[in-house]
Amino acid sequence: MAARRAKLVCTIGPATGERTAELVAAGMDVARLNFSHGAPETLATWASAVRHAASDARRSVAILADLPGPKLRVGDVREGRVEIPTDGRFALRVGRGTGDAGGAWVAYDALGRDVRPGDRVLLADGAVELRVRTAARDVVETDVVRGGAIRSRAGLSIPSERLSTPAMTEGDLVALPHAVGLGADYLAQSFVRRAADVEALRERLGRGGPPIVAKIETRSAIDDFDAILGVVDAVMIARGDLGVELPFEEVPIVQKQLVRRALDRGVPTIVATQMLESMVTSARPTRAEASDVANAIFDGADAIMLSAETAIGAHPVLAAEAAARIARVCEDRGRKYLARGAAFPPGSDAGAMALAAVAVAAADASVAAIACYTRTGRTARLLSALRPGVPIHAFSDEPHTVNRLALVHGIAPAGCPAPAASGSRLEWLARIVERASVVPPGSVVALVASSADPGTGPNLLELHRLP
Repeated sequence: MAARRAKLVCTIGPATGERTAELVAAGMDVARLNFSHGAPETLATWASAVRHAASDARRSVAILADLPGPKLRVGDVREGRVEIPTDGRFALRVGRGTGDAGGAWVAYDALGRDVRPGDRVLLADGAVELRVRTAARDVVETDVVRGGAIRSRAGLSIPSERLSTPAMTEGDLVALPHAVGLGADYLAQSFVRRAADVEALRERLGRGGPPIVAKIETRSAIDDFDAILGVVDAVMIARGDLGVELPFEEVPIVQKQLVRRALDRGVPTIVATQMLESMVTSARPTRAEASDVANAIFDGADAIMLSAETAIGAHPVLAAEAAARIARVCEDRGRKYLARGAAFPPGSDAGAMALAAVAVAAADASVAAIACYTRTGRTARLLSALRPGVPIHAFSDEPHTVNRLALVHGIAPAGCPAPAASGSRLEWLARIVERASVVPPGSVVALVASSADPGTGPNLLELHRLP
């Protein structure tokens, strides 16, 4: 069976902080560190463990630091978990304290101003549905429409257009230097509402800061999605909070639309939230969850993400293995259902060269792979967006580029020495491919590179048969 092309993002947490090597072995391509949970020192320790595990396995694994953003959360609850009964009352009290089945505390002073009677409020990505009864300065009284269990620090979702918090919160400003300091390959920005939110974060990061993943979890972000694609490096379709903004039956359609639009623009996508939720407690996913993962693969997502399944679940490694197996089978036996690649405009020289390489690979059955040299990762991402039928082996002398490409569909990234300033880039790349032994001897590889002239995109293409 061919190597898996869709990538796997796993959230590191108490269940896996000391099991990162097992997650890497199970197929983790990106390790997510959630700055909404865990002390910075703990997250830094987990990041170091990921780096060591990836190095030992001789694999590239990216680190995604997920900033808190203006997401509301309840405080601690008794014994860490409470069951909220349906048809009862539940109070959301402003301040700090320990909650129970009758109410929880929320450290957000504007809660009473931001909600109105009749508003729907969800806890824990929709596990509990509340309806606002009255809203005062110190307490919001709600009716429990649908009860369920919540844990300490569970998310609290209200209509995003009511939130009066800025896009960059105090929590973000505290977390940001820690995320950059631990060497994160990507920063995930929570509750993006418009392209200007991404631009504000990028300005704060300064030149050379980590790429930004915009989390699409608000209606306003959907409305401004095309503009967001123009300023961001990747997007995450965070379906939990989208289920607050939209009727749940619309979320699958929106997922397909957003993934397709991002793919057409060459922007990598992550589909997230409750992919294998039952595996938080069960050793096997449900059939519906397997289909959910499969649909994300068929939609064309670059990556699927596990959250609680690997952060706090009872079977984190089994969950990672299950997600990887589903993706691999979809790609191997469901090829005809896979999303078509992007179509680049004729005026894009770089896109045209990538398109030529993919066309050659499609027309010549002897071509076993495409290989490229890239400093920034752009050439590899262009090739990926076209979704060729063969693997893409991307070589770079920039360590961050190698790690960042671990998120991108179909790419097997690897480090290499810097090419000489003079000489044939294609001959040099052919030697790199031969030494890396990434394809069997005698195979034909489409080589894509740029001339040594500064600023040139991919402008060289050659078919090379390995000895």
